[in-house]
Amino acid sequence: MNSTNAAGTAGTLEPAPYAVDTWHGFQTFATAPAPAPPGPGEPERGVEERLACHSAFVTVRTPAIDTLALSVRRLMLLGRHQRTTARPGLILTGPAATGKTTALLEVGRPCHLAHTRQHPAPPGNGQPAVPVAYVLVPPGASAKTLTAGFARYLGIPVTARTTQAQLMHAVTHTYNTAGVRLVLIDEIHRLNPRTTTGAEAADLLKDLTERIGATFVYAGIDVTNTPLFSGVRGAQLAARTSLVETGALPARLGTRRPFTDLVTDMETALDLRRHRPGTLSRHAPYLHQRTAGRIGSLARLIREAALTAILDGTERITKATLEAVRLDHLAETHPTPRLRGRTR
Repeated sequence: MNSTNAAGTAGTLEPAPYAVDTWHGFQTFATAPAPAPPGPGEPERGVEERLACHSAFVTVRTPAIDTLALSVRRLMLLGRHQRTTARPGLILTGPAATGKTTALLEVGRPCHLAHTRQHPAPPGNGQPAVPVAYVLVPPGASAKTLTAGFARYLGIPVTARTTQAQLMHAVTHTYNTAGVRLVLIDEIHRLNPRTTTGAEAADLLKDLTERIGATFVYAGIDVTNTPLFSGVRGAQLAARTSLVETGALPARLGTRRPFTDLVTDMETALDLRRHRPGTLSRHAPYLHQRTAGRIGSLARLIREAALTAILDGTERITKATLEAVRLDHLAETHPTPRLRGRTR
């Protein structure tokens, strides 16, 4: 496994320019402290620090993350000593902007941290443990481009002269030698087994699950409505994977209010000097209608409103601040209530 030197300036507010679909990038993500407002007795932060905090922002635990984490833990235990066939896997599916990638990464992070605590890197130049791999399915994936994505994660060299067989051997050997135990594959909906190249890529995934000693977890948009579950290949995938579904959070679920709870958790993480606690919770019905309950749209709305409040000096989020934010097109196609009366 190749590694990249994590050179940087201490105290910089800019994130390291590493993608999480590389080992160094995922390690940086997994070990970075979570953004949080100052604790009691801590000094106030400057403008740039607070802008950076709201840009990164917190990841709030959702029911989907909790369900996925428990399911993945069980599957890893179930397949721990399986040797001759592919281990059982899992697919995280749901509409766009419902937190699939976030959930996938938030399951990978504690797995990485727990394993590296138990198996620290040996002294000297010894190779650290690599318990988790995160791979993106490229658009129009073929067997070779998908294998190259696996190679990219661990820095395995790929040249124009590298054959698919050589690349496959290098990937499976390196992943097993590095001790990868959990493989997270995102954007799985990009795979289309009805095309020749897509069918080859789907067959490749099946081969990798049998040759790499890890649990495979996939995430994609509305996977059950894609060609992935059709035909013989789809039947094989369906027989080896269970589903966890994400979706918009309901305003009410029995006596509980899951969406309001999420808004409250996000509001607690704000670092604004004049924001009135409880403001966003009071506007939960408006926020639910504005975002259609989608986690991604809600997070974007609150983050942009917080950044605006810092930049314009108001240091608080009001309904007027929220109204001024233009959201993603998916959210904006839903009816938005007009602003009435005074704002607070």
